[in-house]
Amino acid sequence: MAGKIRNYFAGGNTCRGFYSLYDSNLAGLERLFILKGGPGTGKSTFMKNIGKEWTEKGFDIELLHCSSDNNSIDGIIIPALGVGIVDGTAPHVIEPSAPGAIEEYVNLGEAWDTASLRDKKDTIQKLTSQIRESFKGAYAGFGEALKIHDDWEKIYIGSMDFEKANQLTSKLITQFFGKINLNKKSIIKDRFLGAATPKGAVDFVPNLTEDIPKRYFIKGRPGSGKSTLLKKLASAAEERGVDTEVYHCGFDPHSLDMVIFRELGIAIFDSTAPHEYFPSRDGDEIIDMYETLIAPGTDEIFEDEIARIALDYKNKMNESTACLAKAKALHDELEEIYIAAMDFSVVEQIQQKVSREIGKMAQVNTF
Repeated sequence: MAGKIRNYFAGGNTCRGFYSLYDSNLAGLERLFILKGGPGTGKSTFMKNIGKEWTEKGFDIELLHCSSDNNSIDGIIIPALGVGIVDGTAPHVIEPSAPGAIEEYVNLGEAWDTASLRDKKDTIQKLTSQIRESFKGAYAGFGEALKIHDDWEKIYIGSMDFEKANQLTSKLITQFFGKINLNKKSIIKDRFLGAATPKGAVDFVPNLTEDIPKRYFIKGRPGSGKSTLLKKLASAAEERGVDTEVYHCGFDPHSLDMVIFRELGIAIFDSTAPHEYFPSRDGDEIIDMYETLIAPGTDEIFEDEIARIALDYKNKMNESTACLAKAKALHDELEEIYIAAMDFSVVEQIQQKVSREIGKMAQVNTF
């Protein structure tokens, strides 16, 4: 039987620039292969091929998706073997903790024709600069969108019943954890629920929650306490030794959009746009923060102001997404230069070598 694939983002294009959560997900691995090489050198295909090989052998894997290219991945992890492979080039540079003992650099640059690339030096430098400027434009736009979003939140924060919010939080903590105390240190994994990509917002909620029996869909408005509730639940889980997957907001990593307690079979997440979902199976339940915590009539009282803010926010997000799309188009041009200079038979040999190394890890872990 083929292994299962879990999909998520560990890095994101956010209002605070490129934001990395890689360290949290790579922690505890016995072996980490860090791929080096330019764009178009086959890093994503390399990892996809090895992921396919090991899922076909029955191993579950995790795919760390690229927020800047919807068709690429930036890493794979095989949890049962304690093995990972990641793209270690900017912006997600990985610093080794124990070079040689745990981490090993894999240089795909061995497969390129240096002379050919030198001939294209000026074009490579020009495209690289243009890509950098496009990302700067995207991040600046997301930063402006955050300020607009803050104004949106203030409307609802000013209409919130904080006593009821505390009561709801206490109720859910009791409901989820009861008297549980697992007498162990909880494992916390920080990830992104979704990401701002060149094609807009993307998330993997269905995949991440497909085997969770009890799902809670939080509905509400900006500033209605969704992230605060999730942070308090995550903290309560950690105090009790419950392993927790903490999913940050792909727009603002300081906010949370979902927490999963797999040991308890519970997932609770912000189910509003751009990651809006509705109950679809037994065990699904809605928690309506607006209905429970916000003064009745708030939407109507501030209707015109909310409409203006929502439009400004949407326009700014669209502008920033267009910058990401431009960066992707320029990156595609840069990739073509490197692809033309690559001997992919050499990349395949390197891939086979890494796969053999993972095979040795599998023998150690199996016997």
